Amino acid sequence: MQIDKEISIEDLVNYKSESVRYLRDKGIKCIACGEPIWGTLEDAALDKGFSQEDIKGFVRELNEL
Repeated sequence: MQIDKEISIEDLVNYKSESVRYLRDKGIKCIACGEPIWGTLEDAALDKGFSQEDIKGFVRELNEL
């Protein structure tokens, strides 16, 4: 499965459990952090003030995990 910015947080966490720590380290809280969020990786990152360039980097790094 290829991760892109349109992946839902739920699918991302289910597919790649190590993404929980990655997202937490970036300041994006997620399901396992006790603050469930829904929507896409892009939605969550934009909500925290990240740019589209940052999001591209997240996608690249998450695919490398």
